[in-house]
Amino acid sequence: MKSKALEISKTEIKMKTQDFICAFLALAMNIFAGQAQKGKAQNPIIFADVPDLSIIRVNDTYYMSSTTMHMNPGVPIMKSKDLVSWHLVNYAYQTLEDKDDRLNLDNGKNDYGRGSWASSLRYHNGVYYVSTFSGTTDKTYIFSTKDIEKGPWRRIVLSKSYHDHSLFFDDDGKVYLVWGGGKLQVVELKEDLLEVKEETKKVLIENANAPAMSEIMLPAEGSQLFKIKGKYYLFNICWPKNGMRTVIIHRADSMAGPWEGKVGLQDLGVAQGGLIDTPDGRWFSYLFKDAGGVGRIPYLVSVKWENGWPVLGENGKVPDNLDLPANKSFIPGIVNSDEFTRKNGENDLPLVWQWNHNPDNSNWSVKERKGYLRLRTSKIDSSFTQVKNILTQRTFGPVCSGSTMIEFSNMKEGDFAGLSLLQKDFGLVGVKVENGKKKVVMINAENGNPKEIESALLNQDRVFFKAECNFKNQADQGKFYYSLDGKKWISIGKTIKMPYTLPHFMGYRFGLFNYASKTAGGFADFDYFRVEDTISEMK
Repeated sequence: MKSKALEISKTEIKMKTQDFICAFLALAMNIFAGQAQKGKAQNPIIFADVPDLSIIRVNDTYYMSSTTMHMNPGVPIMKSKDLVSWHLVNYAYQTLEDKDDRLNLDNGKNDYGRGSWASSLRYHNGVYYVSTFSGTTDKTYIFSTKDIEKGPWRRIVLSKSYHDHSLFFDDDGKVYLVWGGGKLQVVELKEDLLEVKEETKKVLIENANAPAMSEIMLPAEGSQLFKIKGKYYLFNICWPKNGMRTVIIHRADSMAGPWEGKVGLQDLGVAQGGLIDTPDGRWFSYLFKDAGGVGRIPYLVSVKWENGWPVLGENGKVPDNLDLPANKSFIPGIVNSDEFTRKNGENDLPLVWQWNHNPDNSNWSVKERKGYLRLRTSKIDSSFTQVKNILTQRTFGPVCSGSTMIEFSNMKEGDFAGLSLLQKDFGLVGVKVENGKKKVVMINAENGNPKEIESALLNQDRVFFKAECNFKNQADQGKFYYSLDGKKWISIGKTIKMPYTLPHFMGYRFGLFNYASKTAGGFADFDYFRVEDTISEMK
């Protein structure tokens, strides 16, 4: 009995040892795989609102343009050496137009969700071109420069708005605009680009939705045209009813057609963009996804060529990882902290900042008081979304926070200054002067209806504010805090919902603001703005 028991014991030990070895090897393989993945880029490439992207490569450098609509300066230009790490280098314009009440937030009008839309970025004969169109002005704008990072830009205005167009320079010297929704059209531009040749306008593809073989909720739009090895490739997005955002690709041997089309990608709603190659001959498709409150976020998808067609993704799926350098959630080239300290007394702002609509440049300064942003009031406002000179930056995911300190001894009765999370359903925390007293106030505009949720009296002339965002798994939640000493943070109000709404057509933005409800002429001083990629529950 003892020998049999011993034999069983040895067998159990052997089995347990084998199990341990297998478990150890599995763990080691997982660790190794994890380390390997850490060295690769992960989708999304940028976890922030960078929609309608258009990308070019000039030698070993990539440039990207995007949409920021009502924000100014507009049409941001970003630069990268690896398709992964991007930083802002310029804007195509400072203001789209300066004599429009909607763009200026005058007379109760605004331009939310309009401004300038999808741009087309091109490089031709040593000149960079970026074109865009506006539903506000019903015009198309073509900006050009020999130095995309420094300018200056030449500005051409066409009298018609060409929706979601692609600017295209062909090998034979002809220049085209391809545009439209569902029925795609094409027209030639004159050599100087100052006018279109109306007599050349024609239908390029009668029904660009056809490859989706479904009832369509959003007709094929977002045109981006490319010529590769003598063939023309046209990328569009459509949205089948009860389906998802879908990439449609058409190709032809000439602009005259015939055009044949197919579904290029239908996964996760990742769509709308085009093609880009690397110096070593690899191909990718740049696209974006509607990701809730953070906005529309860029993805890269690997591309293989089969029978003259670009094949997107891995077995028709958007890859989690790419054979490109690793990226990070914090993107200082696109969103960054600012201490408002300037050398040589310059009155400028880093490119990460954009104004909500056209700014009033006479009522802000980073030089009046060294190391501070000063926001003055110049008019009476009753609505937060009509306030001029809200200074904004993107929020970013999966989580982020923005904080500031405000000195408010020069605010007047009825003034309100603070930190916001800006969209139609905005939330904000700020200091309000009311009946000669100063108090911290949290406001929530759920369903677009602003309500004061909580307030607390202040007995000092400075206060710290913080806003936190949670975009993990599209939680889309925001929280606000204040502090009397910058160390102990006090939650105020309630957690806000942060839905993506079409009236603003933009991801939530951090915003610094100061406005008057009774008497203009006061000012508030902001000591800094600091962003982090953590929130309280994660620290």
